[in-house]
Amino acid sequence: MKLRDLGQQFIYKIIDPFIKGMIKIGITPNFITTTGLVLNIVAAAVFMVGGYHGERGDFSYVGWGGFIILFAGLFDMIDGRLARVGNMSSTYGALYDSVLDRYSELITLFGICYYLILQGYFLSSMFAFVALIGSMMVSYVRARAEGLGIECKVGFMQRPERVILTGAGAMLCGIFYYFAGNVEITVDFLPFPVFETVAIFVIPIVIVAIFSNITAISRLIHCKKALD
Repeated sequence: MKLRDLGQQFIYKIIDPFIKGMIKIGITPNFITTTGLVLNIVAAAVFMVGGYHGERGDFSYVGWGGFIILFAGLFDMIDGRLARVGNMSSTYGALYDSVLDRYSELITLFGICYYLILQGYFLSSMFAFVALIGSMMVSYVRARAEGLGIECKVGFMQRPERVILTGAGAMLCGIFYYFAGNVEITVDFLPFPVFETVAIFVIPIVIVAIFSNITAISRLIHCKKALD
């Protein structure tokens, strides 16, 4: 069993009592999916407000945005689990979940791009935009392949990994800033800092940008082999 599957089963054991409670009071998977979208919109709003009102080097907004992203990510697991355990799975529900997941991710990355541009981290904002493109293409290639009758789940950087990296990086950046402030380490012979607090936030985004696009390309290659 893969590490991801083990982690998923562990989380299921934690949330299953809550799932049973939701079933008893009549909460539907679509309601949970919608709540996840609303939370991601809130996360994007936090980044945008931080970009507009926060001072450069103040990463408190980033930390709160990351926390909300991770919290919203739980709803991605709950809706599917609720549908299965509560015997509420439907074709439309699966479509609704997929569409709102795309909206959630694109809105969140838009908020991050907005924050980085307004705070003067232009190069980092470009990586966030590339991450947005890669995230969209990973999902699109899979959807298009499945429309052609090809199972296409290959690749490392799927949605759970993207959410965890983006959210955890932002939250840890905020926590580091809270305890240590805006740290910048330089050496005389280099024209750029060897470490900045913002790197805790940006490096995971760079990883998502690179590996999401690699995942999309690997899925395209997988489909070609399947069709051949």
